[in-house]
Amino acid sequence: MAHGFLQSFDVHLTVCSAGTKASGKLNPKAVEVMTEAGVDILHHTSNSVEIYLGEEWDYVITVCGGASETCPMFTGKVKHRLHLGFDDPSDAQGSPVFIHSEFIRVRDEIRESFLELYNTKLNSNG
Repeated sequence: MAHGFLQSFDVHLTVCSAGTKASGKLNPKAVEVMTEAGVDILHHTSNSVEIYLGEEWDYVITVCGGASETCPMFTGKVKHRLHLGFDDPSDAQGSPVFIHSEFIRVRDEIRESFLELYNTKLNSNG
């Protein structure tokens, strides 16, 4: 979701995303709530963080609770490391309505945090 929002803020940003538990496919509920927010992430993939190790990055941003402890150290040049922790909505349990509301809650938290990050640090016009 963070990747989708960053790319929607500025199509000229190069944004890559990866996880420590990559499955190769996106959670359909994440795709659904992002579509509801007007951001198409259907073409995104769930990549392993290992494919990006050793590369140079302006920013490496971890987003999941615990990711700052479980992510491997990037061996490449990283100018800025940030951790913006969010609950993993795929861990939500309960009724379908509750689970959907958790995806929306986390989506909205991600949008707000990443819009602030974009406006204060990433926007070259700002």
